[in-house]
Amino acid sequence: MAPRQVLSRMCNRAGGPSAAGSLFAGPAQKASSVPWVEWFHELASGRARGLRSGVQRGLLTALSLPYSWAVRIRNRLYDLGWKASHRAPVPVVSVGNLTLGGTGKTPCVEYVAAFYRRRGLRPAILSRGYGASDGRNDEFLVLEENLPDVPHLQGTDRVQLAAVACEELESDILILDDGFQHRRLARDLDIVVIDATNPWGFGRLFPRGLLREPPAGLGRAHIIVLTRCNQATRPSVEEVRRRIACLAPGRPVVQSVHLPEILVNSERATRPITDLIDRPVAAFAGIGNPEGFRRTLADLGARLRAFRGFPDHHVYTRRDVEDLRAWARQLPADGLVLTTQKDLVKLQLNRLAERELWALRIRLHLTWGQELLDRKLEEAVSGG
Repeated sequence: MAPRQVLSRMCNRAGGPSAAGSLFAGPAQKASSVPWVEWFHELASGRARGLRSGVQRGLLTALSLPYSWAVRIRNRLYDLGWKASHRAPVPVVSVGNLTLGGTGKTPCVEYVAAFYRRRGLRPAILSRGYGASDGRNDEFLVLEENLPDVPHLQGTDRVQLAAVACEELESDILILDDGFQHRRLARDLDIVVIDATNPWGFGRLFPRGLLREPPAGLGRAHIIVLTRCNQATRPSVEEVRRRIACLAPGRPVVQSVHLPEILVNSERATRPITDLIDRPVAAFAGIGNPEGFRRTLADLGARLRAFRGFPDHHVYTRRDVEDLRAWARQLPADGLVLTTQKDLVKLQLNRLAERELWALRIRLHLTWGQELLDRKLEEAVSGG
């Protein structure tokens, strides 16, 4: 079972704090997450204090030891060539990360796919498909909407998916989504995405923290993309860059932000993001880093009246929708309900109660080093 699936099950059983009642206590309402997400982040970050929290952290540390050993042994076997990596007949570009969830991989995958489409190539995206329903998860649906001419294959055997893409779809470049730890498929370029607001997953391996492997694994990367640099202070971004220089000497580091582009609804109607300025808004998100989404809305000038976070890849039930409708009714008549594209593609609703439901479409905007990334992408297909 994958780490993110284990984390969800473990935390759902952990008996974290219960959810509060109404979220519309006032305009300065703090972001509120579902109980286990909030519980885990408070615990892993060390903010939760007391004897009980200390015991829980000790238990998570003990559980992280076998995971750590398994990861280190597996990586060592690949490093020594005792576990084989299979090479596809066309170039492979991997986009991955060191931590669980929320680093901004999907916009980066979209950037890479669009880059190759503009050059007349036929890319295909390969992914594991966490939280998939009917063979398609939320990331699949978002990429399908934003990149309708790029096929996306999901499944556990990405070596087999690569063969299908090359033989049946005639793809000439493969993009491996969430591929940094999936070393069974060889790649020509390893892009690692790091969230500048929480780069090292609380500094501990899963399940004590959010690291999927030790930070030293960054040495396998060919280029690093720092995301959400606008939501971190300049000194903290510089500190992250210094740490990367120690872990992966000589590797180029690119800086980026998630640039809000437009508001979209389930019928693909659009409205400008300037409509959010000084407008009362309630928002929710089932993504790896809901706090990043909340901060983006605040930066756009919205009057955020309430916020709900759900687990990454959350599958919305009928009860969830009814709860959200009751929640949305408390907004003023001119208020909007906002969510992410990943959530909207699963809900396929235009309204919650009498309030309009819109999603914020974002794209990766490279603020420093775009030429470095573009050069690496060119070299992956040219053999440079």
